[in-house]
Amino acid sequence: MNNIKTIMVVGAGQMGSGIVQVAASSDMNVLLHDISAELLDRGLMSINKQLSRSVEKGKLTEERKAEILSRIRPTEFVEQAEQADLVIEAISENMALKVLLFHRLDGICPPEVILATNTSSLPISEIAAVTGRPSQVIGMHFMNPVPVMPLVEVIRGLETSQEVFEVIYQLSEKMGKTPVEVKDFPGFVSNRILMPMINEAVFTVYEGVASVESVDKVMKLGMNHPLGPLELADFIGLDTCLSIMEILYDGFKDPKYRPCPLLRKYVKAGRLGRKSGQGFYQYNV
Repeated sequence: MNNIKTIMVVGAGQMGSGIVQVAASSDMNVLLHDISAELLDRGLMSINKQLSRSVEKGKLTEERKAEILSRIRPTEFVEQAEQADLVIEAISENMALKVLLFHRLDGICPPEVILATNTSSLPISEIAAVTGRPSQVIGMHFMNPVPVMPLVEVIRGLETSQEVFEVIYQLSEKMGKTPVEVKDFPGFVSNRILMPMINEAVFTVYEGVASVESVDKVMKLGMNHPLGPLELADFIGLDTCLSIMEILYDGFKDPKYRPCPLLRKYVKAGRLGRKSGQGFYQYNV
């Protein structure tokens, strides 16, 4: 089990393509799966663009870039997961979709294969319960953007074995990341702390305490945050922020996690942040 040579990453979006880039840069063979050639092409273009930037900055040679890209094999067929030693799921933050995928992967993959989820807040134990291998299901929560951010939250489900935990912990280190052990509770550590801060920043604007710009300035200049919480919310996506707040509120049933009505209003209006061109700020898309 320790000898992980081939990884399949399911989902060629921002997180999935980032995980693929980091894994291939760590000399592992990577299968990148998504449901269409168009999505796969978009993911590969993103990886190519990131690596080209590193070449321009002198951090990478053209030869090394070509070597990394040669380790990545796109596929529209999830059945190829049978060739992997580890599958990392990086699809939408939707429990119904994840449960369907893990149930399917459990039927495809040999019994010794580890199934990991990059979920940012959903319960690992609930995902593991739909498989016949709950001891081999684990959370591997990378931060965005994956090639830049050093942290990986390694989250044990109720049944996750010590051996699987150690394999994923060591693999995270091999990928150049700093793993941190976390228990399976809503939002884990990162989003349990970050999202209520962002939500409180939205409440501060909603209640007229200060403008969007002023809230962000206070946190950047007063607390030395590289981005203000509302800038960060736009970067993450307001729909994602709302979804995680709902998971926290539902998981703990504590009113301190109630999503701000202004956050709900913006999401319903399609103001999702950078990806839609408007959130708390305006963007050119």
